[in-house]
Amino acid sequence: MQLKKIQELVQKYKSYLKSKESDTYLFWWESQAIFQQNWDVLTDGSFLDMYDNSLQNSHTKRLWKRESFYPKQIMSSFIEMETDFVKQIFKDLFNENMATDARVDRFIYYCDDLLTMYKKANPRSVENNHYHEHEMCFLYLAFRYPEKYGFYNFERFQKCMQFLGVANIPQTYDVERFCKVCKTLMTFIKKDEQILHLHQSRLKEGKHYMEESMLLVSEMMHLV
Repeated sequence: MQLKKIQELVQKYKSYLKSKESDTYLFWWESQAIFQQNWDVLTDGSFLDMYDNSLQNSHTKRLWKRESFYPKQIMSSFIEMETDFVKQIFKDLFNENMATDARVDRFIYYCDDLLTMYKKANPRSVENNHYHEHEMCFLYLAFRYPEKYGFYNFERFQKCMQFLGVANIPQTYDVERFCKVCKTLMTFIKKDEQILHLHQSRLKEGKHYMEESMLLVSEMMHLV
C-alpha cells in the first residue's frame, strides 16, 4: 500500500465525517451495540430468541435481509432444527485461540452440512443457500469483537486495494490479508484525533456502540 494513498483515503474519510452523509452507516453501530447487549451462546433461555434479539436494528434489516439474501432467516431455521450443533459452531467461530481463516472456513463448512440436513428434513423446501459465506461470518465476528474485525465485502476490499495502489490485488478471499490491512488502516485512523472526535460526536449513548470499533475501517472502505 502506498503511504500517500492511505493518507489521501484518511483525509477523504475525514471530509465524509464532516458532511451531511456521515450518518449513512450509523445503523452498523446500532446493531453492533444490540449484539453486544444480547449475545450469550451459553444462555439458559431460548437460543433462538437470543439469536433473534442479537440481530436487530431500528432503521433497517439489510445487513441480514435483502433481495436474494436471507442469512438470519435460514440460521433461525437451523437453530430450530439443531440447536446444540449451531451453538457449537458459533463457539468455534468466536474461539480466538484458533486462526481466523480456519474458523471461518469451518463455520461455512458446517453451514453446508446444516443446509443438507435442513433440505432432507424439509424435502418440499426450495431453499438451496444458507447465505453464510465470508460476509456473514465477518458480520458475526465484527459484532462479537468490535476492536478486531470489520465487515468483509470482497468487491469493496478489492476496490480499496486498487485505490491504495496495491500491485497484487486479491482475486480470492484472503482472510489473513484482509485482517492485516484493516489493522494497518485502523492505525492511521486512530492517529487522527479529529476523526475520532467526529465519529464520537455522531454517536448516541444508549443506542450506538461507543467503544473502539473496526467498523470505522469498513466505513472508510465504502468511500472508494
